[in-house]
Amino acid sequence: MYPHRALGSASLLVLGSALSLMPSNALAQTALPAVTVDAPRAAAARPAARKPAVRAAARMQVRPPSVNPTPAASLTAGITPSVARALLFQAPNGQTGTTIDRSQFDNRPAFSVADVLRESPGISLKQGNGPRDIGISIRGSNARNGFGIRNLVIFDDGFPVTQPDGLSRSDLIDPKAYGAIDVIRGPSSALFGNYATGGALNFRTRPGRSIDGVEYGVEGGKFGYLNNYLAAGKQVGNFEYSLFASDARSDGFIGNSWFNTQTVNFLGTLHATPDDRFTVKFINNNLDTRLPIRLSLNQYYQNPFQQGCDMAGVAGCGTVSLFNNGFNGTRTPLTAMQAGLGREDRRTIVGGRWEHDFDNTTTWRNQFVFDDRNINQPTGTTSSIGDFPSYNYMSDVTKRGELFGLESTTYFGAFYNTLTASSDTRNVMPGGNAKLGLLQSNTWSSTSNYGVRAREELKLAPNLTAVAGIGWETTILKGINTSYSYPTIDVPTAIPKLVSADRQFQNTAPELALLYKLNPEWLLRARVATGYGTPQVGNLFVDAQGNSGNNTQLKAQKNLGYDLGFDWTPNSALKFSVTGFYEFFRDELVTQATPAGAPNASFTFNAPKSEHRGVELAADWKFYPGWRFTAAYTYLDQYYTDYTETLRVAGAGGAAFNFNRVGNKIPGISPHELTARLGYDQMWGPLSGLGAFVEVQWKDSFYMDNANLLKAPGYELVNFNVHYKTDLQSDYLKSMSVFFEVRNVFDRTYVASANNIANTVQATGIQDGAGSLAGTTGSIYAGSPRAFIAGMKLAFK
Repeated sequence: MYPHRALGSASLLVLGSALSLMPSNALAQTALPAVTVDAPRAAAARPAARKPAVRAAARMQVRPPSVNPTPAASLTAGITPSVARALLFQAPNGQTGTTIDRSQFDNRPAFSVADVLRESPGISLKQGNGPRDIGISIRGSNARNGFGIRNLVIFDDGFPVTQPDGLSRSDLIDPKAYGAIDVIRGPSSALFGNYATGGALNFRTRPGRSIDGVEYGVEGGKFGYLNNYLAAGKQVGNFEYSLFASDARSDGFIGNSWFNTQTVNFLGTLHATPDDRFTVKFINNNLDTRLPIRLSLNQYYQNPFQQGCDMAGVAGCGTVSLFNNGFNGTRTPLTAMQAGLGREDRRTIVGGRWEHDFDNTTTWRNQFVFDDRNINQPTGTTSSIGDFPSYNYMSDVTKRGELFGLESTTYFGAFYNTLTASSDTRNVMPGGNAKLGLLQSNTWSSTSNYGVRAREELKLAPNLTAVAGIGWETTILKGINTSYSYPTIDVPTAIPKLVSADRQFQNTAPELALLYKLNPEWLLRARVATGYGTPQVGNLFVDAQGNSGNNTQLKAQKNLGYDLGFDWTPNSALKFSVTGFYEFFRDELVTQATPAGAPNASFTFNAPKSEHRGVELAADWKFYPGWRFTAAYTYLDQYYTDYTETLRVAGAGGAAFNFNRVGNKIPGISPHELTARLGYDQMWGPLSGLGAFVEVQWKDSFYMDNANLLKAPGYELVNFNVHYKTDLQSDYLKSMSVFFEVRNVFDRTYVASANNIANTVQATGIQDGAGSLAGTTGSIYAGSPRAFIAGMKLAFK
């Protein structure tokens, strides 16, 4: 649910996990300027009794935040389809949020979300298992997850991209399709429900009228990288559409990391009557990629890019130990290239939304989404194979008026989503091309969520706004895991072992926010909110050693967070924002890597209590004509306040020892992250459109284990970009833009991803030290060495 910013005299607040539309005061706490789209009403105007829309240009413009816009007579008066789409699900009033607009990444290579989300404070990114599979973390929420995205909810034009089991993946997100990205930071389950312990993201595609024709672009560079993409959009009468398609491929900079991926993203909106709007969404992504093996820290220092790893035995090359016969007995260590590790996945999302205005103050919205994730993932000693179809339905009503004589916006919504799937885990065996052996396990799973949400926004005074919300949700997890053992050497007779789970969780999440506009320059904001996240069914069936087993005692994690901050906008050239936060977690779900050769790559446990605190700063300063400085900085301090970890000596029947982790830093959390950019764009004269910028990215070192014995090294990177855009005098062409960028100018070798690793203990009860942990595999991917990338884009009429 995302409320809308002010649009002329209309103010909309979007609520409900994917489709809630509410009028709102303006975005109160974004560090960067709000992106608004104003346009005249379409020809199918409302009756004269309704107030007309404010006339404005049909183009994106930047305006400073405003807390108290003039009330509108109708929620949708003056809203054309393109405007409604552009405003859907932007940062809600009362939340801590940032909007990244297209101007911040349109003139550079933007292959994955890692290239654009760094512009927001609170965001941390790490390379996942695939070229665009980026682990996105808000306030450290997902930094300790082994793969994919957890602990935040993702939308695409308000349609959910997070499936009912809480898993999101960024493979299907091509940044070139989008006009803006909203980043919501902090616990937000009152608005977004299950899994929103860290916040939410909404990717907004470009309005068709802003494209107004066809654009073709191509970019390419080192390591065989080539990306062709197409954008088309138009508004014809009461119908508006935008279509994006791309094909990207590369040889990869790490051994066995070539890929090709295709993405299609379509959005169409029909303003059928003055009171009814219909929106259709379609996304499809196909991914075919080979995958390298995650290294130990020692291997990373020896051979970070896994060169020469055609055969096992080369220094620094990771290996997987595969059963020769595909089910038991003798194993052979093979490199990723020898085994043929990789992914061949498809993701398809189809959604529809109907908005109906009962009158000038009441709007009803209904939305349905079908989301199918089909996977074939031989990523290690085993391969995951399965189809995960899900269904998501939401309905809500928004009423605008007065309450106790105060301007009021009231929202109430209900939702239901479900995912049922059966997936196999099969052994990978020698033979190349990810040859499959016998079945290691099968998991049947069912995840369902249903609940209601309510929200009230009151203007207590002309400069004081209060927001209160609450969400209630029931989550039902059911599953049966059947694991297979083959006790007789070279005899493929399986003995099944069943572990079942039937868990039900009920969670309630309240929130309260106050916004005080001290004067036109200063906005003060305070917020207290809660979040919750249930485990996935698959987490219930993996033990600490990475074997299929019983982990069904897992609990839902909950957090209570306090935010206090301000936005300072002394003039149109400077915007500065600071937010301090303190969050208290109970039963935090923490994921760490399992021992090498285990059937499952990660294990999840509950840490009883932990505390997360930090500071987020954002600045946007146009200090001289043509010059612009932007910065996003995050400080995180996260540690256990109640957690005793049990470690077992390796081997069957090994003794168990307990270790107190209270006061230890939570692994995977970098305490300092900064992205800063200084750029210049020539605004007039014969060189108008020519620009350049230099960018610095800094990520501090962080612990990789619960005992805080081993650290992943930090890094500083420098990027340099030069770009040029010009309008063209032609019957067919509108404009041309080109760019050239050097990534990692000083060719630093750095850690792009380091999954948490498990501590180990000796028979004497002494923990193994950092030297031993540095040899633990399954953790590290190196980042790209210096790369040169050039691109060109043509816009056709």
